Amino acid sequence: MALLFVVQSCKKESASNPVDPPVQPGVVKSDLSIQFDNRVKDHELHLGVESYTSEIYSEEFTFTTVKYYISNISVTNTGDTVYTVPQDSSYFLIDQSDFNTWFPKVRVPVGDYKTLTFVLGVDSLRSTMDISKRTGVLDPATGANGMYWGSDSGYIFFKAEGTSPSSPEGGNVFMYNIGGFGGYTSPPINNLKTITIDLSEHGIAQVRTGTKSNIHLMADISNIFDNRGQPVRIADHPVVMFEDFSIAYNYSSMFSHDHTEN
Repeated sequence: MALLFVVQSCKKESASNPVDPPVQPGVVKSDLSIQFDNRVKDHELHLGVESYTSEIYSEEFTFTTVKYYISNISVTNTGDTVYTVPQDSSYFLIDQSDFNTWFPKVRVPVGDYKTLTFVLGVDSLRSTMDISKRTGVLDPATGANGMYWGSDSGYIFFKAEGTSPSSPEGGNVFMYNIGGFGGYTSPPINNLKTITIDLSEHGIAQVRTGTKSNIHLMADISNIFDNRGQPVRIADHPVVMFEDFSIAYNYSSMFSHDHTEN
């Protein structure tokens, strides 16, 4: 009995010790992938080998490069709770020439998600962080892969390059390199675009342990030319870079949800 009393006393003291709190159950997370399926209207996008024609101005064009940054990913579940992926795990470079970049993968709590939100571009906070905080696809020396102008101008958010008989530039090239997070220019140019995708019509993401969930998005790159709100004629704007005129409005609406694979 005396021994039992001593053991019980030790247990009580240990349980109440603030240095050794009870272990709390953690949030169970699982993988969620987002597929970026770049297209031109209803056609697959093939770089350098296939010509397409813009719908509004009937200009022929061929893409040789298509790349863009996706960042600051968050999802909203069917109970309207928002989960934001930690920033250090939320930067991806989608490169049409590299199939391995088409399926960004994040970890989110197990649940049913009806909305996906992300930023097209690299936010100002990360763009101005010390270089030691910009690793992987954000590393200007190795990972940015031609998507970085320099410390004064930051990252190129969206790059689409190619050729067109309508372009007056040498070699008939066109070049759209869009960036600008609102700093270092007067007036400030901010081409960051937040994109929200409703998943409810074509399938919510059912994230479970031991299974895979993939949100399949279509990205119609030709929308940079054929956006009804701001159609772009290659003959008039063969090169668009860090300037007031921008195609950010156009590419921000190029995404649509095709289906979700659970």
